[in-house]
Amino acid sequence: MPRLPFPFKSGVRSGKASVSGPRITVSDVLEYLASGMSREEVLTDFPDLRAEHIQAVLRYAAEREKRLSELTVA
Repeated sequence: MPRLPFPFKSGVRSGKASVSGPRITVSDVLEYLASGMSREEVLTDFPDLRAEHIQAVLRYAAEREKRLSELTVA
């Protein structure tokens, strides 16, 4: 699994990867962005998140997707 550049707890929130401090999951952040929320809106709603958290979540998701794609092609 791709690594986030900040600590995350895989055992929090039913084992989903999450940002350690605010305990918001990677999938939560992705769903908020996919629903049309801007990064600024997400940061306003979750003041413990920082811009680098959102960037790391996007990088994590991209690396995970790439890895899954490679597994299905192989």
